[in-house]
Amino acid sequence: MATFLQLPSGNWRVQVRRKGHYLSETFRRRKDADSWALDAERRIDRGEKPTSRTCVDPTTFEHLIDLHLTDMHEVGKSPRRTKRFSLELLREKLGKVQIRDLGRERFIQFGRNRAKEGAGPATLSMDIGYIRTILSHAAAVHGIDVSTESIALARIALKRLGLVGKSRERDRRPTPDEISRIIEYAANNPRQTIPIDRIVPFAIATAMREDEICRFTREDVNQATRTLLVRDRKDPREKEGNNQKVPLLDATGFDAWRILQTQARLSKGTDRVFPYNPRSVGTAFRRICKKLKIKDLHFHDLRHEATSRLFEAGFSIEQVVLVTGHKDWKMLKRYANLHPENLHSITRSKSFRERNEKKFPGAAIATKRNRNASKRDRQGQRFEDVSTTLSDAA
Repeated sequence: MATFLQLPSGNWRVQVRRKGHYLSETFRRRKDADSWALDAERRIDRGEKPTSRTCVDPTTFEHLIDLHLTDMHEVGKSPRRTKRFSLELLREKLGKVQIRDLGRERFIQFGRNRAKEGAGPATLSMDIGYIRTILSHAAAVHGIDVSTESIALARIALKRLGLVGKSRERDRRPTPDEISRIIEYAANNPRQTIPIDRIVPFAIATAMREDEICRFTREDVNQATRTLLVRDRKDPREKEGNNQKVPLLDATGFDAWRILQTQARLSKGTDRVFPYNPRSVGTAFRRICKKLKIKDLHFHDLRHEATSRLFEAGFSIEQVVLVTGHKDWKMLKRYANLHPENLHSITRSKSFRERNEKKFPGAAIATKRNRNASKRDRQGQRFEDVSTTLSDAA
């Protein structure tokens, strides 16, 4: 049975795997791809040699990519946007390289070239990871004689050269003034069709990503519990079926429930509450920031801001993850960019003191004594100030 995949370019790639034969071809029109696949299958069944420019056993890295995509498609795990884009890039850069030439030197040179093109350590690390995935899949699933040792050694070399590494954690948080300016500009711009003035506050209120905001439907909203079902939420291990309920709170300076109600009325007649392309939302956000000369601010930084505000509002880790969807503290820590000075306001709150007094009764007594002592010191100081004033007056 033939498998069809539409590429980002709009072309159609078709793969045929039948009776030990592997064929791959790319067509501009889906109709042409269907006709070629049908003809190829019939020729194979008749024992004839099928006509194809790529009618050979897997010999190039491009063939290995096709095998991986075909297998993933068959089990219902087709790659999403990021992986699909990366694989197409690898096809362009390494696709024509013979399997026998996929050695350590080739991969190191690939890494050097990518770095010269502007790819950062994290991006190149992801590319190397996908290459390893393709090679491992070919060896494990299809028994193709290809080793992953060369890509492992290449990763070590590129890491030593500083070309491969982890992404640099961002600590950029928008200032209240920046947020206000973005909202005000979007609200007063008649040419702005995407409601950035509602999307930005909603993102800060819910810690949701662009695609999550633009994807949920009216059916996902629970009026009774004021919660929102985020389907297939991003997860490093398993995204499919990772559905999570998110409470729509008024805790970060913006009321998520009120914003949603307003947007639902304005988008009446559509299934999605925010019926916009997430890419278009990101583009509109960047355009506004550029217009207002707000530098180095990404839409994803609003998720950082939301998480930090939840902590600053006094929520515990267990409560914050119910909103953000993070699995553990290590994942959450990089987003919790708390301002150190804000801890003082949290410790001064009545609820914090009451909670501490229950946990540490001995410390509560000492704290009360210190508080009384400080009060007496302040009263004594005021008495001395009054006495000094009267003496000066005399």
